Amino acid sequence: MSERTDEALLRAAEHLAGGRIVGHAAERAGIDRRRFLATGGSALAALAAIACDSRGPQSAQRALSFAMDANARLEAGLFRHTSMDSPRDAALLAGNRFPSYFISETVPTWNEAASGPWVLEVGGLVTRPLKLTLGDLVNMKATTERVDHFCVEGWTAVAKRSGVRVSELARLAGVGPDARFVDFESFDNAYHESWDIASAMHPQTLVVYGQDGQYLPPAFGAPARVFSPVKLGYKNTKYLTRIMFLPNKTGGYWSDQGYEWFGGT
Repeated sequence: MSERTDEALLRAAEHLAGGRIVGHAAERAGIDRRRFLATGGSALAALAAIACDSRGPQSAQRALSFAMDANARLEAGLFRHTSMDSPRDAALLAGNRFPSYFISETVPTWNEAASGPWVLEVGGLVTRPLKLTLGDLVNMKATTERVDHFCVEGWTAVAKRSGVRVSELARLAGVGPDARFVDFESFDNAYHESWDIASAMHPQTLVVYGQDGQYLPPAFGAPARVFSPVKLGYKNTKYLTRIMFLPNKTGGYWSDQGYEWFGGT
């Protein structure tokens, strides 16, 4: 088998198991990437057989949903709340070369004339719902970090992010013990993604209002976005409007289209 064919099979297996996500989680736990996939090879083969059987798409969907749930549990088990992202010292800030992405036809901008001043709502299973202006966020204790951005397509970029920890907003809002998930909602054509509570409370998970020493520009998610290096790019909702602490996960724009829900790096 050629090296190219071997790599293609490896990528296909990773995709079935939840993409590069599982491979990276295994590596960070000290597990060789190929050995990890080889160990689960028989299970992946069985899953492929189930997904392609004669019972049709509904059967495949059930099998794939099972695989997604199993992968999320695996990633949650490998996730370390104390692990911190630190880019290579030689890595340069991407600056204006940082890719811009959104789902609207044009760059989303908050229409204050039509909708009033922008505010970030924090609600759900909380005792003190919040409505925060950009000024409110800026006046809170700021965290600035130079961190990686990991894209599901395989590229990585570095930026300096400034904002408020989601854990601090959770403390101010008085999040209840039944909150196990967090949904981040957007004005980018109703984009949203839900997270597990542990990832949202990670110390590097921020509501970001600044990038590379300047206020966040519209192309990168102004007035504010969520960002954490513990999640792949598509999980980091831009153009943020609401943070909802919930008892159940609510999917997301890409998660509902087949992308892996946990989306960890």
